Amino acid sequence: MGAKATVLFVCVHNAGRSQMAAGYLKHLGGESVQVLSAGTDPGTQINPMAMAVMLEEGIDLSSSVPEKLSDEKVIASDYVITMGCGDACPYFPGKTYLDWPLDDPKDQPIEKVREIRNNIKSKVEALLGEITSRP
Repeated sequence: MGAKATVLFVCVHNAGRSQMAAGYLKHLGGESVQVLSAGTDPGTQINPMAMAVMLEEGIDLSSSVPEKLSDEKVIASDYVITMGCGDACPYFPGKTYLDWPLDDPKDQPIEKVREIRNNIKSKVEALLGEITSRP
């Protein structure tokens, strides 16, 4: 692994959970990490409610676009964090795989989306601590 770890967040539509996690890691990790996100069946736009609750945290996802998961993205990553994509996520040896079982924010009330956001933030903070403590 190089000096800068690469983290890939994966969910089904790449429009909510994975985008919020990527937003937090970019915000909290700065230049110390490279952040990717993708979906097994990407949507056409970021979930507006996810964008709204992240903006409450000072993180703007308005320029983010859902992207399709590719083998290349997984190969380029040191960490692959899955969030409900199940068997559709490819597996390559030598990567650190973590599964974060998180509710999908799609069609949820804002209070529930905030709860999901806060859960994601806690997980990203713990992940960042792990990444920065590795030799």
